[in-house]
Amino acid sequence: QVQLVESGGGLVQPGGSLRLSCAASGRTFASYVMGWFRQARGKEREFVAAINRSGGATVTSDSAKGRFTISRGNAQNLVWLQLNNLKPEDTAVYYCAADRQVIEGGMPANPIDYTYWGQGTQVTVSS
Repeated sequence: QVQLVESGGGLVQPGGSLRLSCAASGRTFASYVMGWFRQARGKEREFVAAINRSGGATVTSDSAKGRFTISRGNAQNLVWLQLNNLKPEDTAVYYCAADRQVIEGGMPANPIDYTYWGQGTQVTVSS
């Protein structure tokens, strides 16, 4: 069982930056693929980024490409999402997710493939 707690959200102006953190409990953190998803008000939860077990590979959505960076520190049981050049359409609740992966390179983009979820942290981009 993995427990996830996100933090770092807040209000930021367009073009600004935020760094989200996800703290994970458990002794097998390095066995899990980690992902970030977001859900805007009235919309479906969508994939943002994922990172493999070792942290050596990542995938990002088209909207995140070039602006958002996912990283992890397995010794710290932490995952981060660096949000740069934020736009109003990035406003959403951002969720950290985890799933055990047998395949080292597995990085699912579908939320149904993730077993564990944090409570979310609100990111609001507005003037």
